[in-house]
Amino acid sequence: MSSTGVQVIAVTSGKGGVGKTNTSINIAASLAKQGHKVMLMDADLGLANVDVNLGLQCSFNMAHVMSGEKTLSEIVLTGPFDMQVVPAASGIYEMAGLQNEQLQHLIQAFSEYNGKLDYLIIDTAAGISDNVLAFLNAAHQMIVIACDEPSSITDAYALIKVMSQRYGATRFHFLASMVKNEKEGRALYTKIERVVDHYLGATMLYLGSTPHDDQLRIANKQQKAVVQAAPMANSSRAYMQMAAIVERWEAPTGLSGQVEFFVDRLLQRKA
Repeated sequence: MSSTGVQVIAVTSGKGGVGKTNTSINIAASLAKQGHKVMLMDADLGLANVDVNLGLQCSFNMAHVMSGEKTLSEIVLTGPFDMQVVPAASGIYEMAGLQNEQLQHLIQAFSEYNGKLDYLIIDTAAGISDNVLAFLNAAHQMIVIACDEPSSITDAYALIKVMSQRYGATRFHFLASMVKNEKEGRALYTKIERVVDHYLGATMLYLGSTPHDDQLRIANKQQKAVVQAAPMANSSRAYMQMAAIVERWEAPTGLSGQVEFFVDRLLQRKA
């Protein structure tokens, strides 16, 4: 593993169906398009879909790494703009609740991985399961996604509250999904930010918003990242703008920037 800092970013949501995986894929692809070395890890370990969304064929996945059958390098796929994709298992119940022995295999797999990385994007499952919370707590940055619906807003706040009260998290990035325009996205952010600040004393920063976009829907059907399939689409421009903000985040240094440190923290929080 490279000794340079690797920015580990977890993308999450309290409620499913708000564009979390699209966000993970397209921010990762946008960063890779700018020349960064990016790995996208599907951490929805029981109901994986990143490889499907990108039209990638995989014979092996994270389950084979957890069991020690395969190394990380042996399961990594190549996605848009040469970004690396780590597929997870789909329909395997045991993967939804990892044990420490399995996580030890994950630590070893990342420690032995020799590829250079600038960013590791973690696409978590939705909700507040122990697996999700462990991935969030082990990451350097958290992106929380919500759309302007009562259940999505409530669940996003619940997720932030659990991370704040249980793990002491004080900093979150917010993405408004499926909004009419930037004004609506900002308004949604302000609505949630005020509650987070007042009741939790946490900082929530505005990352951006993604609009309703037919081009994104078409790209999904084509099993492609929209920033690749339709680079001039409104959603593509939004994802590229958010990636530009991510590029300005301060990179970690020393051991805290290595991916094996991320999985080591992951193990500690699961213990």
